[in-house]
Amino acid sequence: MNDPTPAQLAPLVTAGAFVLAFIFGAVGNKTRFCTMGAVSDWVNMGDLGRMRMWLLAVAVALLGSSALQLAGLVDLSKSIYPGPNFTWLSYILGGFLFGVGMTLGSGCGSKTLIRIGAGSLKSVIVYVFLGIAAYMTLRGLLGAFRVGVLEKASLTLAPGQDLPSLLSTGLGLSKAAWTAILAAAVGGAMLAFVYASREFRSSFDYTLGGVVTGLVVVGGWYVSGHIGHVAEDPNTLQEAFVATNSGRMESFSFVSPMAYTLDYLMLWTDKSKIITYGIASAAGVIAGSAAYALATGTFRWEGFRDAEDTANHIVGGILMGFGGICALGCTIGQAISGFSTLALGSIITFVFIVVGSAATMKAQYWRMAREG
Repeated sequence: MNDPTPAQLAPLVTAGAFVLAFIFGAVGNKTRFCTMGAVSDWVNMGDLGRMRMWLLAVAVALLGSSALQLAGLVDLSKSIYPGPNFTWLSYILGGFLFGVGMTLGSGCGSKTLIRIGAGSLKSVIVYVFLGIAAYMTLRGLLGAFRVGVLEKASLTLAPGQDLPSLLSTGLGLSKAAWTAILAAAVGGAMLAFVYASREFRSSFDYTLGGVVTGLVVVGGWYVSGHIGHVAEDPNTLQEAFVATNSGRMESFSFVSPMAYTLDYLMLWTDKSKIITYGIASAAGVIAGSAAYALATGTFRWEGFRDAEDTANHIVGGILMGFGGICALGCTIGQAISGFSTLALGSIITFVFIVVGSAATMKAQYWRMAREG
């Protein structure tokens, strides 16, 4: 029996991405899963509930993805995150600017999609400006600055920038052994911290949001990296990952998919354009959130308050588009999907997203106090 061709696998990959994203959109809406909200609750009120939910998602994704890796079902080194090109300045600046942007834009990329599904016209504007800025950073004017300036500041980490590869090279033991050790240690420490809170343990929504988000990322790796993996594409005679924009295995990330979605819609009649994993996932989040909002009667149209509110959201979208591409991902793409590969760049990006968001919130409250 012949193996399925890439053309036969593509619908399975995009359908899998849509279904997983639909679940994430519905659950994210129900549980108020929001990384910007997590930082805001922590900085402004000292409430770590949603931050713990985010960390629970990271822990579940890390443990599940490492299990897939150790079982031989996927090879996470074939994603964009653990590569040897360690563009440290892009991670730091991109992560920081993404954090600033998500604060100005009332949420990160995934929250923007969830809010669109719930009726936010503000988030539609954020989507458009985020997508345009992301595309300009991928292939346009801002891309020249990214490649010519930011990515010049880089190091080559020969074994790969993921911690298991680095530790295996420096300290011995196999990469698989370090993957198991680090996943258990880091994931276990996160779970211990998350469930040390009685308030967190008492909230079903907190656990639901964190566990489902983490499992969706694990499912994304399986769909793209196992179901969509072709050992030898009959057209190119090379290994291929079907229906991904990067040409590598992907899980969930919501910056470049917004750019590619706009590109697909604008060039609809161009037969070379196809629905990819990322495009299907962006659509799935909106659909899942809309389904939940309509089913529960929480769908509400939302517009801008005034010109300043409009400007903040436009600038926020632009900064997220630029920052997310420079940093290779967002609060889901780097901070959960990337973190699940234990890539050093993903961990750095995660930290600087939080720093950028927290700094912006502090600046906003300083301004309000000064004006008041």
